[in-house]
Amino acid sequence: MNRIVRHKFSDLYEMSSGISSTPAQAGHGAPFLSFSTAFNNYFVPKDLPDFMDTSASEQKSYSVRAGDIFLTRTSETVDELGMSCVALNDFPHATYSGFLKRLRPKQQGIVDSKFIAFYLRSELFRKAMTNNAVMVLRASLNEQIFSYLDLLLPDFDEQTKIGELLHSLMEKIDLNNRINAELEALAKTIYDYWFVQFDFPDANGRPYKTSGGKMVWSDALKREIPAAWSAGSLDDLGRIVGGGTPSTVNPTHFGRGMIPWITPKDLSNNKGNKFIARGETDVSEAGMQSASLTLYPPGTVLMSSRAPVGYLAIALNAVTTNQGFKSFVPSKGYGTSFVYYTVQRSLPTIIRYASGSTFVEISGGVLRSVQTVLPGKVVTDAFCKKVQPIVERQRQAELENHELIRLRDWLLPLLMNGQVRPSGG
Repeated sequence: MNRIVRHKFSDLYEMSSGISSTPAQAGHGAPFLSFSTAFNNYFVPKDLPDFMDTSASEQKSYSVRAGDIFLTRTSETVDELGMSCVALNDFPHATYSGFLKRLRPKQQGIVDSKFIAFYLRSELFRKAMTNNAVMVLRASLNEQIFSYLDLLLPDFDEQTKIGELLHSLMEKIDLNNRINAELEALAKTIYDYWFVQFDFPDANGRPYKTSGGKMVWSDALKREIPAAWSAGSLDDLGRIVGGGTPSTVNPTHFGRGMIPWITPKDLSNNKGNKFIARGETDVSEAGMQSASLTLYPPGTVLMSSRAPVGYLAIALNAVTTNQGFKSFVPSKGYGTSFVYYTVQRSLPTIIRYASGSTFVEISGGVLRSVQTVLPGKVVTDAFCKKVQPIVERQRQAELENHELIRLRDWLLPLLMNGQVRPSGG
């Protein structure tokens, strides 16, 4: 079995604070590693999405180089503190946020960059981080906490093998995500072409509006629509349903391996995915009954109605939700895909109509009043049939990603403590 050696984190890395920038510097200039990018990525992306107008001296002082680790240094919650992001390459002219701490290696050949990226996101290290966090008004990471933290590392060659194995899993996950993003763009293009530009195939297979299909004025929608179509509201798409929360006083109401119960936080954690099967917590039959919850069928379009408004997902299986939802059960003749993209296209209006003093929310009554065009069922059925191969490919890719993530998370502690070794070791 591989020998594990304890190292002081501060012996291997030196800590530096990020740049203190002004709003006028943001949005232009050189690449910039932001808090959000670091928080959401194991590795610094090859193409940084943010920019900062910085001088040559700032770029030198706050540089981003291969092997650097960036940790979120402040957060409103301990769970978001010390989330890591590792640079695998040099980023010329880039700087990093003042809300991050940079850890730069003091010596080479001790820590493998790919390995440490997974190690620092492992449950083992996350517990060490949260146990040492300073919480006053906000959680904060400082030099003192850094000096307390240890790293339990196998030898460098073993780290490299582990890092390559886990990184290959992540690359497959990223590839699936990129494919799904392209497929989603294609499905949206088809939807817009058919239901916004009204160039769905006519009886002869030609684009309806471009080929001279009859259009009529709709007073309700303040625009022309195909002659056989009508104006309606989101209420016409399906049954709009809410949810609830069982009493938290009774611990038997919640657990795992029970009935899937979705919250807005689950949709937030699910961003980038189109489907959802379950959330962090399930509810029991007793919990369902206590809160008068209803089980909604697969294909239900879930929409968060508060905290925040407008996160969407399609239920892969029967689910129920808490009260932060107004979801659409396709029960009025329109297929799930048409309902999903129509609700998605209506989100700017839905969000604009949301209101509230404590938090912004969209009520069922207001949601039912949001206007939309209602195509003929023949056209919407044809659309759902056309995009079905796209939807199925997305579903399969997401399911594969879930399995890859489960495999990664199962392997991670076993690899870290030497219980399992990569092949060739």
